[in-house]
Amino acid sequence: MEENKLVIIFTVTLLIIVLTMIFVYVIFIRKKTTLLIEQKEKDLHFEKELATSQVEMKEQTLNYIGQELHDDLGQKLSVVRLRQNQLLTKLNNGEKEELNELNELLGECIQDVRNLSKTLITEQIIHFGLVESIEREIQRIKKLKLLKIEFITEKHDVDITPKHGLILFRIIQESINNILKHSRAKNVSIQLKDDHEILEITISDNGKGFNTKEMNDGSGLKNMELRAKLIHAEFSIRSILEEGTKTSIIYHKNLS
Repeated sequence: MEENKLVIIFTVTLLIIVLTMIFVYVIFIRKKTTLLIEQKEKDLHFEKELATSQVEMKEQTLNYIGQELHDDLGQKLSVVRLRQNQLLTKLNNGEKEELNELNELLGECIQDVRNLSKTLITEQIIHFGLVESIEREIQRIKKLKLLKIEFITEKHDVDITPKHGLILFRIIQESINNILKHSRAKNVSIQLKDDHEILEITISDNGKGFNTKEMNDGSGLKNMELRAKLIHAEFSIRSILEEGTKTSIIYHKNLS
């Protein structure tokens, strides 16, 4: 009798242990599956945002190059052709014939430049590094002559993955665009500090400032914050009315 009780107790105990193990295993599998799905969703969201940033960067850069070719070089060539046509009226027939050949060649060059400027807007571009991209953006802003802008950095090469570098550049670019559109600032400073573990970027302006509590989900500021989270970067904005705004981005390299 006692032996039967022991067998029953042992069997029940063993059954409970097995059921407990199965239950724990099922919970573990479910949790692991959930984590994998969440990570997959994060990866997909990151890739989507990266693709969007690449398109935005290409469009802006290519538009800038195309516009420069069309407006600057194209205009200069057109002026040269105009001056040449004026000289044609002062020359004899023999000299006119030779100059007409040059005039036709110059006209072809002007058309080639215009065609190239249009093509560049829709074609891909070779990506630059983060620092050089910032420098190019600053040169573009300086040509607008709307404000004074400086870039302070001790390094020209930053050890960062191209994908994360692109996201950071888009945040900086969007911050500059916000300053141009809304701040009424006269001076802007972009500072980049880089060490082995942290990349810190600050963008400061002396504009009118704003109330940071009024940030909404559809604003450009929220978009910058969300982009920073994608690459595990810290994003913060400190703004004082009538004094200016300071945007800070802290990127942890060991989390990339």
